[in-house]
Amino acid sequence: MSSKENIRSILQREADAILNIPITDEFDKAVALIVDKVHLKKGKLVTSGMGKAGQIAMNIATTFCSTGIPAVFLHPSEAQHGDLGVLQENDIMLVISNSGKTREILELLTLATRLRPDIQFIVITGNKDSELAQKANVCLFTGGPEEVCPLKLTPTTSTTMMTVIGDILVVSTMEATGFDCKQYALRHHGGYLGQLSRQQSLDKE
Repeated sequence: MSSKENIRSILQREADAILNIPITDEFDKAVALIVDKVHLKKGKLVTSGMGKAGQIAMNIATTFCSTGIPAVFLHPSEAQHGDLGVLQENDIMLVISNSGKTREILELLTLATRLRPDIQFIVITGNKDSELAQKANVCLFTGGPEEVCPLKLTPTTSTTMMTVIGDILVVSTMEATGFDCKQYALRHHGGYLGQLSRQQSLDKE
């Protein structure tokens, strides 16, 4: 297989995995929960994940912040050393683990519930039968695709699925809350996106 053929194969496998993400009512439930707890009741979204999943969780948090939903990333290990105190009334958690077996994440759910017994969890996982999935109030299943990594080990396709599901949540929440370019501009002072959003706001006046 040539280099170009290999690249095309990787792209096709990742694209197929995205198109095979199960579309269920769990997405609507997740968005409704975010809107209720954060947009209406003024809590915040707390995301978490370990390793590569943690990096995706951090990105999801920053994207939500820029689109009207206050969000922070909580490192599951640091949570055990005081950072768990970031949890407040009406907060919800979005936790990510491809295996659904990540020890630090399972411990985080236990500790979070101990501190905030009413807290609810949105879970993104590639294992819908895992312990983590069973603990979720809302479980978003990636479909559990095989990694494109030749060893079938390195988080590649799985992290793509996590990112795409995060995008679905962000865009769906923006639509549910009526988030517009004027509100976007208030959160983006600098850079090209700030300039573009301000111009779009002026054009609509």
